[in-house]
Amino acid sequence: MGKPMLKLLCLLLLPASALVAVLCWLPNWSSVGKAVPIETVEIVQTYPHDSQAFTQGLVVDQGKLYEGTGQYGHSSLRIVDLVTGRVELMTPLEQRFFGEGIAVLEGKIYQLTWKERNCIVYDQATLKPLNSFNYSGEGWGLTHDGRHLFMSDGSSTIRVLDPNTFRTIRKFRVKQGARSIDRLNELEFIQGEIFANVWQTDQIVRFSPEDGTVLGWLDLSNLYPLNQRASDQAVLNGIAYDDKNNRLFVTGKNWPNLFEVKIVSVPTIR
Repeated sequence: MGKPMLKLLCLLLLPASALVAVLCWLPNWSSVGKAVPIETVEIVQTYPHDSQAFTQGLVVDQGKLYEGTGQYGHSSLRIVDLVTGRVELMTPLEQRFFGEGIAVLEGKIYQLTWKERNCIVYDQATLKPLNSFNYSGEGWGLTHDGRHLFMSDGSSTIRVLDPNTFRTIRKFRVKQGARSIDRLNELEFIQGEIFANVWQTDQIVRFSPEDGTVLGWLDLSNLYPLNQRASDQAVLNGIAYDDKNNRLFVTGKNWPNLFEVKIVSVPTIR
């Protein structure tokens, strides 16, 4: 079978939602040096989620779910019972702050703010603020590799930061072939890769934390149909990985559910 026919067959095998995602978000394949997997997910378990929570950051650590929420006057940092969705502990942000991504590292929680250029650092157990750091530009997503923080700002650029000073150690751009992948939002470090929500889509891009090379895509458009969402702001945003039990969780802004999902492979398009 020739390559043109193989491409056509792969496209026909994809569900319609995934096909739209591919056409909209994947780069010109003539600029890509090797095949990049496009995968989807199956739902393993569905849990309740606060539909008033404008999710901006999501972390599972030691079996606990930590969530950062946004919107001026409604931003918060929470510890949530994963199974019931009940908020066990919450610290509201000052009304001047729009909460963004979070990371849990060495007993501390780091929470970005959108345009306020301020990262608030909390005690992990009590959610009491300890100190804060300033940074330039906007704050969107945050994760870590156990040593350094990785921060997104809505562009294709990822900053690698010293968690003790918030000093930028290096930067890199997330690229697939010649195309930069921008609008990177919530981040999660998973088995040596970084997963990132792409804002205003149901897509997650996987990339190398070393140089930003795109390693694959996840299409999650099958989780929560657009026609059931409260508004066009209710987009996929929130990735949490339980590394102790190898479990992956996702949700979105004002979504009524948190989903535990399993990645399922589909044909690779070249």
